[in-house]
Amino acid sequence: MTGGPGEGSTIVNTGELARAERTSIAAAAQRETMDRVVSIEIVRVTERTAVAAAQWRGRGNERAADQAAVEAMWREVNRLPFAGRVVIGEGERDESPMLFNGEQVGARKGPKVDIAVAPLEGKTLCAKALPGAITTMAMSEDGALLNVPDVYMDKIAIGPGYPAGIVDLDAKPEHNIHALAMAKGVKAHEITALILDRPRHADLIAAVRRTGAAVQLISDGDVAGVIHTADPETTGVDIYLGIGGAPEGVLAAAALRCIGGQFQGRLILDGDSKRGPHRRNGARDARKKLTIEDLVQGDCVFAATGIVSGSMLRGVRFRPGIIETETVVMRSVTGTVRWIRAEHRQLDKFQME
Repeated sequence: MTGGPGEGSTIVNTGELARAERTSIAAAAQRETMDRVVSIEIVRVTERTAVAAAQWRGRGNERAADQAAVEAMWREVNRLPFAGRVVIGEGERDESPMLFNGEQVGARKGPKVDIAVAPLEGKTLCAKALPGAITTMAMSEDGALLNVPDVYMDKIAIGPGYPAGIVDLDAKPEHNIHALAMAKGVKAHEITALILDRPRHADLIAAVRRTGAAVQLISDGDVAGVIHTADPETTGVDIYLGIGGAPEGVLAAAALRCIGGQFQGRLILDGDSKRGPHRRNGARDARKKLTIEDLVQGDCVFAATGIVSGSMLRGVRFRPGIIETETVVMRSVTGTVRWIRAEHRQLDKFQME
């Protein structure tokens, strides 16, 4: 009790306060434990998906490789201890029977989360056994991932450590190259830009090369392409430029939210049939320049496992009695990045041919 006679008095039940504090601490500990468990479980999902796809690498069958990856990821995701909703998936229900946009996944208990998936990022790379095919998955708090339509997105991305706004989607490529070079303390010819090898990028490639910068072309896999900018010392990539998939943009933004970097994107909507779904997904201004914060909010976890070895991740290796995988898993709230190189000896957990 506080206050003297005649004054206002308040009765404080210290027992109830103590119980409430213990409950709050226990709930926080449970959430943290769940977060850690889910982070590890996501790695298991991407590992098993990568192994499924890797059995089809170099065999020239993109469809079979993609189907194997989708089925493996769907099976593993539905074992996770959460009530998940697919925000970025394999398309609408009528296009994909598994991991379609809006599908409810997981064990239907535990925290509510949004997930974004790319079971096989780089289908052509996998089918031809070319470097860089990966499997990826991102998870965030409920309602934190922007549900973008399956359209193109114009993108620009750089890694961490630069002043905000040093590059801009609306600036000319030449300006962005010179601005990045100045911020990095190098000449323009020491910058390398990563661009998807598409006819639509002919003018962009020419503009970048006029600055003296190098252009590294990739045939597929622009999620990994954006992530490459986060570690230029390892990947040799300083900046990502050009048009790729919008869903892949959300996945890449999730990764950069975890490890730092700058990303801007703008949806390319060339008809009412595409603008309609975009408005329904909660974004009103179709021409808005989207940042990482627009695409991914709150805490998120991102994981990627290599399928075919590239500059970022080693691919799956099959040895007698052992399967080797390499995975990177990141979390935005802590900024932690873990590299996990695993040797799997219990092979019956994989769906082997």
